[in-house]
Amino acid sequence: MQTLVEEALAESLRDGQGEAVRLYVAACAERMAPLFVGLRAGVPGREADLDLFVESVRDLWFADRPLASAAERVRRLERFPELQPNEEGITDVADTYAFFAALCLRYALLAHGSGNADDAVSCGHAALTAMGMLDQNVAGASLLADEQRLQSLSLSGDAADLWDASVTAGRERLRAVVGRLPR
Repeated sequence: MQTLVEEALAESLRDGQGEAVRLYVAACAERMAPLFVGLRAGVPGREADLDLFVESVRDLWFADRPLASAAERVRRLERFPELQPNEEGITDVADTYAFFAALCLRYALLAHGSGNADDAVSCGHAALTAMGMLDQNVAGASLLADEQRLQSLSLSGDAADLWDASVTAGRERLRAVVGRLPR
């Protein structure tokens, strides 16, 4: 499968230790989280889903050890409506970006639990795909390039700066998507 993750980055993930993989996916999930949380907040019946999402993203930052509950969280996440097969596909703006955020978290949890670099690459690919789509739909946006830069930064090992940059990027993404929603 062709992925948007730069080959050198994917190779570094494959060659790296589990902690590097876990830090990479924590950062990707953090940047995508506002797209799920912001677009699903206030939707009736989704409170438990929001709690699972927020708790999972928070816990991914404990990169020094695999998340013991990762497999159970993936099972719960896979029951989210965003990850259920749909013959009609996804056409709504909010649904599209909530899907990519949920998909990114799914791969992040898988990679965090196992240290599997291929799951980490899939996590990064989901984030890059979403940002590429957003760039195509928002005039002057450069979110894809920013995501590529932040993914490279993820392997620097400086979790504090990475967290700050990821939180800021996540907010910018949510603003861009909200700007595309029908009024």
